[in-house]
Amino acid sequence: MLVIGSDHGGLELKQAVVALLQQRRVECTDLGTDGSDSVDYPDFAAKVASAVSTGKADLGILICGTGIGMSITANKYAGVRAALVHDEFTAQMAREHNNANILVMGGRILTPEQGCKLVEVWLDTEFAAGRHLNRLNKIMALEN
Repeated sequence: MLVIGSDHGGLELKQAVVALLQQRRVECTDLGTDGSDSVDYPDFAAKVASAVSTGKADLGILICGTGIGMSITANKYAGVRAALVHDEFTAQMAREHNNANILVMGGRILTPEQGCKLVEVWLDTEFAAGRHLNRLNKIMALEN
């Protein structure tokens, strides 16, 4: 299962991504926000990151104005590898090399079409493991 969340700056992109996920028949739970009123991004990053960290969700997507605040917040949670992406290459590498379990995007950086393309690339890319697994193990060891 995948969980998704945004603040007001990411609402338009989140709505487009949710429609894409439904079209692709990806089981998705939208954890908010649902309106354009100003909200605090850490609240929504915490909901998504907590769900991924505890295993209630396999993957997450977070969207705020730039993606920076969401990625900083999400990466405070054990087991979370939240990757801020801006193009197809970074979306691919986030999964292929870093096995990112949360994709982060900027709603004021990307158009809905661009953001949806990045989600597709991320979902369709598999973790390469190999030499990258050793590196991920070193990152995870830092959490202890």
